[in-house]
Amino acid sequence: MPMSTANRPLGSTPPGDASGEIEISLYESRKKIQTRSVTGTFTRLRWAAVWFTQILFYALPWFQWNDRQAVLFDLLSRRFYLGGLVLYPQDFIYLTGLLVMAALSLFLFTAVAGRLWCGYACPQTVYTEIFMWIEKKVEGDRAARIRLDDAPMSRAKFARRSAKHLAWVLFALWTGFTFVGYFTPIRAQTAEVLAGTMGAWQTFWIFFYGFATYGNAGFMREQVCKYMCPYARFQSAMFDKDTLIVTYDAERGEPRGSRGKKVDPKEKGLGSCVDCTLCVQVCPTGIDIRKGLQYECIGCGACADVCDEVMDKFRYARGLVKYSNQNAITGGWNQAQIVRRALRPRVLVYSAVLAAIAMAVGVSLYLRVPMKVDVIRDRGALARMVERGRIENVYRLQIMNATEDQQVVNLAVEGLDGIVIASDPQVEVLPTEVRTVACGCRCRRVQPVARTPSCSSCGRRTTRPSAWTRRPPSWCPFEVTVRATRASAPRHRAGGQPQLQALPQPPAVSNRGNSTLFSRWMWLIRSSVSCAVPA
Repeated sequence: MPMSTANRPLGSTPPGDASGEIEISLYESRKKIQTRSVTGTFTRLRWAAVWFTQILFYALPWFQWNDRQAVLFDLLSRRFYLGGLVLYPQDFIYLTGLLVMAALSLFLFTAVAGRLWCGYACPQTVYTEIFMWIEKKVEGDRAARIRLDDAPMSRAKFARRSAKHLAWVLFALWTGFTFVGYFTPIRAQTAEVLAGTMGAWQTFWIFFYGFATYGNAGFMREQVCKYMCPYARFQSAMFDKDTLIVTYDAERGEPRGSRGKKVDPKEKGLGSCVDCTLCVQVCPTGIDIRKGLQYECIGCGACADVCDEVMDKFRYARGLVKYSNQNAITGGWNQAQIVRRALRPRVLVYSAVLAAIAMAVGVSLYLRVPMKVDVIRDRGALARMVERGRIENVYRLQIMNATEDQQVVNLAVEGLDGIVIASDPQVEVLPTEVRTVACGCRCRRVQPVARTPSCSSCGRRTTRPSAWTRRPPSWCPFEVTVRATRASAPRHRAGGQPQLQALPQPPAVSNRGNSTLFSRWMWLIRSSVSCAVPA
């Protein structure tokens, strides 16, 4: 194939190329899409979703709850406030449950009605709709914007473009400011902006999020949906023949062709489609729905609204472009049949799993204990002897108050006779405070018990120092090192005298870092003694 730097259209033959070979450019430059304004049922639903999501997003940080921001993700203090709920990093499991619920909701809505999220609630769709509305108010309708694009630069064009971009930038910065307000108290942040004392990280994230909004909604638009968003690529795995999608009734619309309003299409052998291409002009991704389902389609329903307007003008029945499914198109189902088929096993399974997880998360939040205590062994201090021969160990208690009320915690210890708390047993914890306190526990010293052991073979008793001793297990809260007494005796003599063999020395027993307070009793271990009798 001959190489050339010129990009020729598909099917063209370079001059002087006798072989007839052609060169195909695999890159197509983006053609700017100027969408046409449309009204209708789906357009009103889309704008209702825009208003709902944006009022919720911009107004929620300003609401107060108990003299603080109602919704605040305070990363510095590691607290997350959701109304009256205070969460800590230890409650990360709830975020996991929320993400699982969001994923299952996406699967459920996609199985029922296709790309509802993309067409009505996705931030890319919402902000693109807002930016196109600003563009329409500043530069005019679709025809006026096309003329302005083709016109040479002039004062009027420069003024309109400058006003549009200024409005875009201000809106994008407001969006970034609100986004950062979910992580920093927005009222204090407003005072810092007015005083010019905004922190470096806050300033960076405001401009970063604002720049992303400005670039994605103002310039990239449908490119994000077509090339960057992965959802468009794997959506077909969640579709089936009963999924509601925006479809074109080819059996009714074909053959398409233009005609007058008073012309009977049956006399000319035409279908209901008048080939006005308005469905292409209103599409935010610039596709032709008459070519069938395409991955670029976001399911916004704008083509269905404009097609219904055209059908009304020609006095044809509505529904040439509509929400339907493949089985309904091929089988001629009515609306009731489509709705009944929507409750198929796949949808019911998604719904049941989603309801079960939501119920589990809700019950867990309802039964959640608002006070958490972690007991940590103080590694910096060993067990020490204090007055009256007592042994004292020190622990660090990390008390987390997950409520917005001051709490008084009473400390107690049990498990050994005479064990007491040496420090103040009452601790006051302020609202949403994580307080660390030192707690000393004292217990009387455990004395070794001396007994005369007996031989395990002949039963004779022999003299041996400290054959029995109290030995703490690994969970004992005291830092005690216990070693069994190692004894040796003369060799066996005649007359049946027992011989004490040298016993191995057991390892030292110690405990460090276990947070269980005296949960069991200390236990006894006995050294074994054997007797050798001569043959």
